[in-house]
Amino acid sequence: MSESKAETRESEEELDTRIPQVLSVLPLRNTIIFPHQILPLQIGREKSLKLIEEAELDNAEMLVVAQKNAQVDDPAPKDLFKWGTIVQVIKAFKMPDGTQSVMVQGLGRARILDYIEDKPFLKAAVQPVDDHDISGMDVDAMVVNLRNLFQKTAELAPYLSPEHTMLVMNTDSPGRLSDVIGWNLNVSIDDKQKILEKVDVRKRLEFTTVLITKELQILELGSKIQDQVQGEISKSQREYYLREQLKAIRQELGEDQDERMVEIEELEKRLEEAEMPEEAYKVAKKEIDRLRQIPPAAAEYTVSRTYLDWLLDLPWSRATTDNLDISRAREVLDEDHYGLEKVKKRILEYLAVRQLKSDMKGPILCFVGPPGVGKTSLGKSIARALGRKFYRMSLGGVRDEAEIRGHRRTYIGALPGRFIQGLKKTESNNPVIMLDEIDKVGQDFRGDPSSALLEVLDPEQNNSFSDHYLDVPFDLSKVLFIATANISDTIQHALHDRMEIIEIPGYTSEDKVHIARRHIIPKQLDGHGLTGKHVEITDDAIRAVLAGHTREAGVRNLEREIANILRGVAKEYVDGDKNLKKITSVDLKKYLGPEKYYFDVKERVSRSGVATGLAWTPAGGDILFVEVTKMTGKGQLLLTGQLGSVMKESAQAALSYIRSKANSFKIKNDLFDKTDLHVHVPAGAIPKDGPSAGVAIFTAFLSLLTGKLVANDIAMTGEVTLRGLVLPVGGIKEKVLAAKRAGINKVILPAKNKKDVEDVPQAIRDKMKFIYINETDEVMKYALLSNSRSRSSKKKE
Repeated sequence: MSESKAETRESEEELDTRIPQVLSVLPLRNTIIFPHQILPLQIGREKSLKLIEEAELDNAEMLVVAQKNAQVDDPAPKDLFKWGTIVQVIKAFKMPDGTQSVMVQGLGRARILDYIEDKPFLKAAVQPVDDHDISGMDVDAMVVNLRNLFQKTAELAPYLSPEHTMLVMNTDSPGRLSDVIGWNLNVSIDDKQKILEKVDVRKRLEFTTVLITKELQILELGSKIQDQVQGEISKSQREYYLREQLKAIRQELGEDQDERMVEIEELEKRLEEAEMPEEAYKVAKKEIDRLRQIPPAAAEYTVSRTYLDWLLDLPWSRATTDNLDISRAREVLDEDHYGLEKVKKRILEYLAVRQLKSDMKGPILCFVGPPGVGKTSLGKSIARALGRKFYRMSLGGVRDEAEIRGHRRTYIGALPGRFIQGLKKTESNNPVIMLDEIDKVGQDFRGDPSSALLEVLDPEQNNSFSDHYLDVPFDLSKVLFIATANISDTIQHALHDRMEIIEIPGYTSEDKVHIARRHIIPKQLDGHGLTGKHVEITDDAIRAVLAGHTREAGVRNLEREIANILRGVAKEYVDGDKNLKKITSVDLKKYLGPEKYYFDVKERVSRSGVATGLAWTPAGGDILFVEVTKMTGKGQLLLTGQLGSVMKESAQAALSYIRSKANSFKIKNDLFDKTDLHVHVPAGAIPKDGPSAGVAIFTAFLSLLTGKLVANDIAMTGEVTLRGLVLPVGGIKEKVLAAKRAGINKVILPAKNKKDVEDVPQAIRDKMKFIYINETDEVMKYALLSNSRSRSSKKKE
């Protein structure tokens, strides 16, 4: 049973103790009268005036009931609440305008049972209800709590006086206490009506506690806000008073010109020296005129002044002079970086064109390559070769468009975007700006930074780049933008289309030896306080580090391992061993511990069903082993090793092709119906996908089903089709370098990838043999040994 129904039943039980009576009903607007409350009423409606005259003559009681809607002039029974208060007229006064002022006193609450008459005024059968005396510790606790809450409320509420508090403190009856607090609180008519309708005194106390607690919270919050506002006003008044005093002191000293005028004159001088475009000049001039009218104490003054500082500090016409000496630029690039001929060639071409056309727009380059190949440091080297300032902007994880375009000045703490900040920092309008990790830009509800970069990196648009904070166009066409990325696939297509992609592949082992000798070792010697007189690292030691302690396309791990060696040498030197240390491959275990990597191609491919494939990764190329085994079953194919959907389809296509030509490969047809095949690519924790492992999977299947071993000095890549064709794949240079790092000198490639081998350094090509195939059947000729014993016989010889 709901609370309202329970309360109605309870009130009905109580109604049985009092006899219903017929009373005149006086509707009231926006007023609730409680039992024992004395209140003056202004009576103006015709029906109400007649009611008061009759009640005054007979000294009769009447029922006052609140209207649900105060806008109704002639309320019907449906417009009135069901509960009201029985009152008696104490005194009535006729007013000159025909209305009456009536003083009434509440006698008790009552419920309307039914309306009997509506003319000349409303009459109803009503059931009076008396409060029952209740007691108990819970009642005493609620009474004490209510009194305390009312005291706190009275201290904060301007409409409550000490007399109200005294009345509450002197009220002993719990039911009457709720009524007294109810008629004194500034709460809604609906809430007061609910107090009146609460017959159960406990529930009335509980509801009144909720109301007064809510009112107290509102008053406390309002008081807190008022204190804060008053504090701000007092601070502003104090600052104004002190400034006026300071002004008077300056006048006494004969210093007629105040500090603010000096500041504005300085801004005007900077404006004339800035050599700004006409549009920006007008905006700055207007802002200075506006600043004159703003009081220094106003918050807007600081906002306007900061905006002017940004406008005037930007290098609108300041630029560095380019070093157009191509031979000098080549020396700088060669001095800082080994190899990277494509990049160096592109920069030298840019300088050559700049000599012929001085107003050419800066190119927008994007270096794509694995980590550690020198993309970021190459940007610094290019800036040094050109004689320009350098600014690096890391875009990794940037998700807010405001990082690019800035915030609008309406926001507190607004700033320009990072491009404008970079130009101010470099004090030049033609720096080299590096957009590092552009492939890792994110996006969320704050906007898409990649889309904001479209305007910046478009040579046809960036001559009028508009930052939200500045709100005036700035010419970025003289800036040389260089972006870096590990992979280009994640770059937004429109952004990718605006940049000139230059791929930087991984280094060969010989490249790394040269880099270590020319750059890494001198840098680390200096960083560890050592010189060539303390330690010497041989080329054999460097190659051993590359072979056994690093497995990467770049040189970051190589640098770490060399640093580990030098720290060990430094410790020995400090311990008293002052002799020259010559580090060879034999000494590496002492400083670096056991080898972390080893080439196990020969061991891994010592059984049938194993082939060596080549893969491309964001960190460069790598080798992978495809293992296939068979077991008695029902012709099912099981694939493991976290293979992607494309790689799984490659395995299914390779197996289907072998089944279709089983007779040609001398494989029994019934073998497939009675045998389950399981393909596994080790390093199971690493996800793998792509079609380029198709040839390796085909070879592993063929090796297992024919019983022939795969040559252990050969690796392969290529996509296979259901018709046995071998299609071209990407990442050839990285894959060839990975094969070389693994000690493999023969590589099977799709014939259509022959042109891509030209990107492989000549030194590597001379040491390796490339086999180009058009169909998978050719793999048998080059990759599979004639029989399973041939390898063991070779070992015996």
